[in-house]
Order: sequence, then C-alpha cells, then structure tokens
Amino acid sequence: MPFVKSNPRAPDGFFEAEAAGLAWLAEAETQGGARTARVESVSAGRIEIEQLESARPTPDAAARFGRALAVTHRAGAQAFGSAPHGWNGPTFIGARPMQCRPERTWGRFYSEQRVRPFLEIALSVGSIDAVAADHVFAVCELLESGAADDGEPARRIHGDLWNGNVMWTSDEAVLIDPAAHGGHRETDLAMLTLFGAPHLDVIVDAYDDEFALRPGWRERIALHQLHPLAVHAAGHGASYGHALAEAARKALDLF
Repeated sequence: MPFVKSNPRAPDGFFEAEAAGLAWLAEAETQGGARTARVESVSAGRIEIEQLESARPTPDAAARFGRALAVTHRAGAQAFGSAPHGWNGPTFIGARPMQCRPERTWGRFYSEQRVRPFLEIALSVGSIDAVAADHVFAVCELLESGAADDGEPARRIHGDLWNGNVMWTSDEAVLIDPAAHGGHRETDLAMLTLFGAPHLDVIVDAYDDEFALRPGWRERIALHQLHPLAVHAAGHGASYGHALAEAARKALDLF
C-alpha cells in the first residue's frame, strides 16, 4: 500500500509541486544519485508515495548517501532559482509559498528569493526585532552585490534537507518532501548541519571525496543557514529569530 498524504485545503499545485521535485531529483539516480521516493499518483489535494520501511542508519548507508547526494547535486539545474524541470506551477517550502524565478547569480537569487521574503514575515510577526533584522538585511545587500558568488554553477538541490526529510531504510537513505530548485550545493549540507543527521561526518566526508567542496565551506555554513532559519523564524517564533540574527552576524564576518 502506498503512503498517502492528503489535504483538501492545500493550495493549488501543492502536492503537484512535491511530485515534480521528487521526479526531478530522481532523474539523477541513473548516474548514481540519491535514492528518491517514488510517486505513485498525484492529484489536487492528494499524493501517493511508495511505502518505505524505516531502519536504523548505519555508517555504510551514510557514506553511500553522501556520495549519492554529491552526484545529485552535480546533475545541475538550468539556473539559480529554477524550478524542477517541466514544472511551471507554484513552489513551496513546508506549507509556505516559495519563489522560483531564474537568476544568473547565486547571491542575488538567495537574498531576494530565499532570505528576504521570510525575514520580512518574521519581522512582521515579531519573531525578530528591527535591530537584529538589520544584520540580516546587511548580509542580503552583500549577497546582491555579488560578494559571495564563487563561480559555481547552479546545482540540483533538495532545498529542505533537514534530517526529517531523509528516510533511512535497511540499506540506504531516501529523499522525501523536497523544496527542490536550482541552488548552491552548500545550502543542502548546511541544512543537514543545522538540524543534525545521523553519522553527519561520514556523510560529509563521503560527499567531499566524491565532489570536493570548496575550501572554507564550514565557515560559510551560517550564510547558507539564513534561508532555513528565516523560514522557521517566520512561523515558529523568536528563538529562531535569535538564531537567524546570530547566523547573520557570523555571515558578516566572511566579508
């Protein structure tokens, strides 16, 4: 029996966007990319996904996942901010609408579509105060100036890669619930780091062996965590607003 998710009040295109993201990520599997949950059917307000049996993650499975995730990233994307190939509808992260508008540079895309929209919501609901928000806005201005652009092309990323969206089975890790788009590969790794993952060091080492990370990536983790922290600050209160402001202060030290 498939695993069924349904919500008759879901926004138009909500589950269809999830299906498109899963299919796009799954395209990389033929080259050795990360295993992705199979969609069995999708319609307005409903999606059916293959049933997966969870198991305790092992170091071997973590190493395989690290290598496979690197291959998925390397499959690439049309542009920063591009939606999954063939999908022209709305996109989401969790239940929140998320922009996917192709941009030539990562910094402008990341600031304008992944940080500012959620920061402004967090500010409006009081999860972050104006003084703290100014640190985040300062990073956004630097991003938009190109200060963090490193020449890497857009990568095919999961976009919401916290541990809860990695399903560990008896022999592998399976990607679920993506917010897939063309982005920077360090963003996926930063999200795994933010919320923790079993055998995280093993995952990262295997990833780096398969697709070497640019020196200094650990120092840039805070920069790439601005997006998930802003999303959480928009909906989950001041503790995430404080974490967002602290990440912005650390990011400012990079420039």
